[in-house]
Amino acid sequence: MNQKSDPGPLFSGGGIRNGRFSYGYSAFKGKRASMEDFYETRIAEVDGQMVAFFGVFDGHGGPRAAEYLRIHLFKNLSNHPDFIKDTKSAIVEVFRQTDTAYIDEEKGQQKDAGSTASTVLLLGDRLFVANVGDSRVVASRSGSAIPLSIDHKPDRSDERQRIENAGGFVIWAGTWRVGGVLAVSRAFGDKLLKPYVVAEPEIQEEDIKGVEFLIIASDGLWNVVSNEEAVDIVQGISDAETSARKLIEEAYSRGSNDNITCIVVQFDNS
Repeated sequence: MNQKSDPGPLFSGGGIRNGRFSYGYSAFKGKRASMEDFYETRIAEVDGQMVAFFGVFDGHGGPRAAEYLRIHLFKNLSNHPDFIKDTKSAIVEVFRQTDTAYIDEEKGQQKDAGSTASTVLLLGDRLFVANVGDSRVVASRSGSAIPLSIDHKPDRSDERQRIENAGGFVIWAGTWRVGGVLAVSRAFGDKLLKPYVVAEPEIQEEDIKGVEFLIIASDGLWNVVSNEEAVDIVQGISDAETSARKLIEEAYSRGSNDNITCIVVQFDNS
């Protein structure tokens, strides 16, 4: 079997925290020749507070940027002096600083690599969703799908305007692309497309009250499964890891031709 048609092993795992929430993840190379998706699940104490972090990083131009984020992003966040008391500002600063640090490290590389980042921080009863690129976070409230991030695509009118204001352009090349190259309008890395492609996150803050579960996934899922369909699939499954695997199996069976990575976080609202 040649490598392209061999979907490779499906990795999965999960954990539970104090009965308050459980999480499961699953990652699958799928029809791509290589795996450029990475994910991170971390539970840590920061300044005496329990913090949970979940992130999906979908690389392009190679895995380097996505792997860098998996290793460094949460560490950089938790080390920020205002992480607990001014979380939103800390997220914006850390995303920017991490992007700069990654690009500095890439100086000798010939090929431009980049990555999305869809991240969720749980601090007490607050959820902070920070998104760069076209991975996505969707919540289920009372069985309804609520998107907590909006994909950064070059044909989004506000994104196109931002890119053109910075001196860049968006053209159709099989799909809408920044500079005719990149099909996402925000990303880490992609040094040749700065200042048009930025790692400036859009942040949404939510109360976990009434949130049954979250799905964080790369576009390998969202290209073929709608928000509502994803929520319906997870709804009937009590185990987070099993539901993450089920989402991947569903996306693959529907013909997704990308790497597929999902994290499901289930909350105990009883």
